[in-house]
Amino acid sequence: MSEQVWSEVDSYVERQIVGEDAALAAARQASAEAGLPPIALTPALGKLLYLLARVHGARRILELGTLGGYSTIWLARALPADGELVSLELNPQYAELAGANVERAGVGSLIKIEVGPALDSLRAMTAKQGGPFDFVFIDADKQSTPAYFELVLELVRPGSVIVTDNVVRDGKLIDPDSGDAGALGMRRFHELLAASTRVTATTVQTVGAKGYDGFTLALVER
Repeated sequence: MSEQVWSEVDSYVERQIVGEDAALAAARQASAEAGLPPIALTPALGKLLYLLARVHGARRILELGTLGGYSTIWLARALPADGELVSLELNPQYAELAGANVERAGVGSLIKIEVGPALDSLRAMTAKQGGPFDFVFIDADKQSTPAYFELVLELVRPGSVIVTDNVVRDGKLIDPDSGDAGALGMRRFHELLAASTRVTATTVQTVGAKGYDGFTLALVER
């Protein structure tokens, strides 16, 4: 089975049931034209996030890694009218573009984009008792994911859901000889999940237009 087939299946699913609209397509196009790295979610995975947040009845969402705001728009659309999404982004230019994209999509009033290192933002939120969030999406620099996860646990409650993207790393997750910083971060992340008494989790492998990867879904139990 080839990556071409994975991509063609993704395209078929997008046409048939995902229903990406003009605002989402414009966010992707604006990001590409601005030279942002092509690492945003596929439309199918964006809708999966949206569905997970809706099924969960999320009212306060925390996102780590805004990029151009594509996943941010999907998540914001899952919120009720009085909901809130806080998105953390390191790069000011990315954050500015994302702000324009979410405004164009009509969800800007629900979203607060905080610019700066995510670890600093998370520590500040913890100090201010800025939680709880009932849905968290971690999609920032992969080597820092273990530290993000530990801090996020201070900002959630029992019943909260944490989704972490890009955890399989083209199979490098299980390669003992890999020196890839992202893969090593994700291995440490899985070790933290295994040792944690607060969450129960699973990791699902994915294939598609972005190749071979996967995501982790964790439920906070206490």
